[in-house]
Amino acid sequence: MVIESAKRTLRIEAQALLDAQVDEQFEKAVELVLQTQGKLIVVGVGKSGLVGAKIAATLASTGTSSFFLHPTEAMHGDLGMIDSRDTVLAISYSGESEELVNILPHLKRFDIPLIAMAKDANSTLANYSDVFLNIAVEKEACPLGAAPTSSTTLTMAMGDALAVALMEKRGFEHKDFASFHPGGSLGKRLFVKIKDLMRTKDLPIIDTHTTLKEAIAVMGEGKLGNVLIAQEGKLKAVLSDGDLRRALGRDGFSLQSPAIEYATPDPKVCDEQDMLASEALELIEDYKIQLLVVTDKQNRIIGALHLHDLVEAGIK
Repeated sequence: MVIESAKRTLRIEAQALLDAQVDEQFEKAVELVLQTQGKLIVVGVGKSGLVGAKIAATLASTGTSSFFLHPTEAMHGDLGMIDSRDTVLAISYSGESEELVNILPHLKRFDIPLIAMAKDANSTLANYSDVFLNIAVEKEACPLGAAPTSSTTLTMAMGDALAVALMEKRGFEHKDFASFHPGGSLGKRLFVKIKDLMRTKDLPIIDTHTTLKEAIAVMGEGKLGNVLIAQEGKLKAVLSDGDLRRALGRDGFSLQSPAIEYATPDPKVCDEQDMLASEALELIEDYKIQLLVVTDKQNRIIGALHLHDLVEAGIK
């Protein structure tokens, strides 16, 4: 019973999307927004207001400067947030929501372009609009036909369609999306660089004469699982915990021997601090290492980037 009810709801709402009217009015809406010099301000009350807030957020994150304004607040001073360069997207399924209808004369008084989303082309909202987007549905998924369900689904989807169409018209790309989401995984992949994450202080560096016993102590203090072996500041080798395990099985093993005898010579390095951290991760995975040493063009040690640093920073 419950499963069938859920499936019935999804079928009804899916059908509402398939039956949606998308015509030349939608094209006009896209062109109107593209020509807008200011912001696209979304207004609506009740469930339409909640959907409108989501639409505004989607638009704002995909290259269309937008914000949500509640009609009641608009009537009490917030109309000042709208100016003649803006366009308004007004949402009301009936097209007769009192709070919304009340602000329409004030919008037209300032000759502000209006895109309407409603079910009735003869509604008050539609009559005030410059562009009318029909969001009528055959029936709501609610068995009582009372709670907005199919209609809010279609309204939200229409807002998504508008946002996507605008993205495509503007040539909005991954890098643009990331600039609006610098804290997201895509933003990190496109903006975080090696120099932002690499360790530069208290690096576990020893010289070429340091014994293996001393190197092990430095490795423990450095907490990188590696020791960098340098001569006059230039990287010569890296001693990893894996190198230590292999050294234990070698004939003539001695803690008093120079650590460089057991280290990996000519280790993989990166001499581009401005390389993206995501690209550094690819190098680490390709080389099957855990530590990438960062040097300058003369092979002098600048820093070190550990796999764990990338994971903790959310680089994928």
